[in-house]
Amino acid sequence: MKKVIKTDKAPAAIGPYSQAIEVNGVVYTSGIIPVVPATGEIPEGSVEQAKQAFENLTNLLKEAGCSMADVVKTTVFIKEMNDFAKINEVYEKFFEADYPARSCVEVARLPKDVMLEVEAIAIKNV
Repeated sequence: MKKVIKTDKAPAAIGPYSQAIEVNGVVYTSGIIPVVPATGEIPEGSVEQAKQAFENLTNLLKEAGCSMADVVKTTVFIKEMNDFAKINEVYEKFFEADYPARSCVEVARLPKDVMLEVEAIAIKNV
């Protein structure tokens, strides 16, 4: 059975999609951008945006009954590959030693012209 996951502690969907979906104990998030949920503002700079995006992801997973330790796969979309090392420094602080599998790709443009977007797949009770 499909369950819609929704929280006001992560950016609201800005289109016809859900923040996350759970099916059989697997949580699939939509792309999460670095919008401050309470204000709708976007932090300046790639490091600050990465921190906000991963905080939003953490909050969404918590609503689903998961943590970052339950994440098995992420995809990170970045606007500038030159920011890869800086984003990696932020990324590793949000995960424990057993890092999830990951893809990271540079893209031409992201919603609201943010510098990165992240999506994840988590397994409940890993």
